[in-house]
Formats: sequence, C-alpha cells, structure tokens
Amino acid sequence: MDAQIVWTVVCGLAIAVGAVGIIVPVLPGSMLIAVSLLVWALAVGGPVSWIVFGVGLALVASGMASSAVLTGRAMKKRSIPGRSVVIGLALGVVGFFVVPVVGLLLGFAAGLFLSEFARQKEFKPAVSSSVAALKATGLGILAEFGFAALAAGTWAAGVLIYFVNR
Repeated sequence: MDAQIVWTVVCGLAIAVGAVGIIVPVLPGSMLIAVSLLVWALAVGGPVSWIVFGVGLALVASGMASSAVLTGRAMKKRSIPGRSVVIGLALGVVGFFVVPVVGLLLGFAAGLFLSEFARQKEFKPAVSSSVAALKATGLGILAEFGFAALAAGTWAAGVLIYFVNR
C-alpha cells in the first residue's frame, strides 16, 4: 500500500477524532484537526495539499476565534466571571471519571451552578446565570464545530482532487 494513502487514512481518522474532541472538550479538537492537515500536507506534498492546509487552518482558526468571542461576549453580558467556568471545568473533569458518558456535562453544569450560587447567594439568579453560561458555551462549541466541519470538508475535497489527478 502506498504511504500517501496510509497517511491520508491516518489523518482522516485524526480529523474525525478532532471533530469529536470539539463536542467532547476533553480532546484538543481544533488543534488536532490543524495538526492533521499539516501532517497530510507534509506527507502528500504538492500545491493541492498546501492549499488545503492553508484554507483548513484558516477555517480552524476562525472556529476557535468565533467560539471564544461568542462565549466571552455572552459571559461578559451576564457578568459571569471566568472563575465560575474554571470551577465548572474542574468538576467536569471529575464528573468525566465518576459518571461515564454524561459525567463531563453534569460535572460542568454542577460546578458552574455551585460557583454562581456561592457568588450570588441566591438560587434563582444562580440558575439563570448558569443556564446562560451553558447556552453560551454550547453556542461556542456549535460555531467551532461548524468551522471544523468546513475544514474537514475542505480536506475531503482536497483528497479527491489529489488522488484523481495523481
């Protein structure tokens, strides 16, 4: 089997894992996609692979930036401190190991709520700001995943173009 085909399959699998990593934030999703695009460009070589890498990298970077901007804007609008998100992430990691499959989300939501409750000292405002933070995080994940899907589609088109014209 040709080494370029092997590298293409390996990079395709890594891109798929990266896309899952955006939704399940334990894996470095966008970075894995960017590195996979670079490895594919290095392994295959030629102008098509480098164009795919450049476009894919721009899409991945746009996704990461849009995720940060959308999430940050919503958090700032509701005056939710970064500390609450960090506590949510910490409990999310704990939840990931305690409750299989859904523990990450449950731990994140619980940590976010507990931090907001400790900050606001009232139940209803803590729930309201926690729900707003969860929505903002979900919107950021959705935006980043959308751009990652575009990068993966760009890679798939590049693979077709490369191997058809080889």
